[in-house]
Amino acid sequence: MSSKKEKLPPNQVPIKRLLKWGTDHPAITSKIPKISLDTWALVVGGEVKKPLRLDWNEIATLPKTKSISNFHCVEGWSVLDCEWEGIRFRTIVNLAEPLNSAKYVTFEGADGYTTSLTLEELSKDNVLLAYTLNGKPLEEGYGFPLRLVVPDKYAYKSILWLTQIKFTSKKELGYWESRGYSDTAHIWNDDRFAKQ
Repeated sequence: MSSKKEKLPPNQVPIKRLLKWGTDHPAITSKIPKISLDTWALVVGGEVKKPLRLDWNEIATLPKTKSISNFHCVEGWSVLDCEWEGIRFRTIVNLAEPLNSAKYVTFEGADGYTTSLTLEELSKDNVLLAYTLNGKPLEEGYGFPLRLVVPDKYAYKSILWLTQIKFTSKKELGYWESRGYSDTAHIWNDDRFAKQ
């Protein structure tokens, strides 16, 4: 078994649980949106053969998986061994069938926050669209009803309150990336800010 120190990327310190938006984590970019499962939907489009609009019942019927991973905030804290459950991002890829031109994916949350990653980065087994954390449905402050989880990146890539996925041929910088944060967000390289 690895020690906690070996699991931590550079300049990170462990804490016991994820900080919640709206209560114990400063909501810098937005307030928590009020979402009803009756009206919520995940819209998938852009450069795909099969655009999708998945309501909550349709998301719940997709093949689910569990993944245990560490969660690293760019502010310098980490939570080890988070157990997420949801659907692999690859499931959305298989349903939407991106065109050969699609190399990137832009995500948008119900609060208007955006981020983007490459299709290659999103292809790993541990990249999920998650709806539970440690055996419980996501709370509002953790991204209810659905959030992206990308363990190899700082948490600003793991968007909360996910509502839209857009496949693109050109990279679109997200909220923090367009404000000076690193687009790669690589945790092991301590890659927090864009290179000048």
